[in-house]
Amino acid sequence: MGPCPADVMIVGEAPGFNEDRQGEPFVGAAGKLLDTLLARISLSRGDVYITNVLKCRPPMNRDPMPNEVEACSPYLKHQLDLVQPKIVLILGRHALERLMPGQGSISRIHGSLIKRGEIAYVPLYHPAAALHNGSLVADLERDFDSLKRYLDQLLAPPAPPPPPPPAVQETEQLSLL
Repeated sequence: MGPCPADVMIVGEAPGFNEDRQGEPFVGAAGKLLDTLLARISLSRGDVYITNVLKCRPPMNRDPMPNEVEACSPYLKHQLDLVQPKIVLILGRHALERLMPGQGSISRIHGSLIKRGEIAYVPLYHPAAALHNGSLVADLERDFDSLKRYLDQLLAPPAPPPPPPPAVQETEQLSLL
């Protein structure tokens, strides 16, 4: 859900109960926290494209199985191609493992900017994890403050080109005859 193309893309794990019922990502309590964090850096849901690694809710809201993640991967890749984000916010360990396998744990690299080609990635704790473990809220807030600085750098308009040198007007030699 969101504008296409978009400078900022958010990738979570999978739809939860509320998301599954409403057909929109991040509409439950975790979505409210995400909205608050976005507002903290002067963004809104309408400014970003939001999706999940899995496109449907796993039974009993369990962790995604590798074959489920693999089955949804072509859809996520197609979304990345269509949205053409400059920066991707990776929410949680499952999204991190799909988009940046082998990078390490979310607790080690959250809030860091990782460039891959033309796209910058920022792994973050999932808002639902912060709701379950209140101590992560402060980490998320600090990470979003860093994210604001990253966005200011990455999305700054290019400097205008220098003005061309003034044209030298050639004078015409007049003949005396």
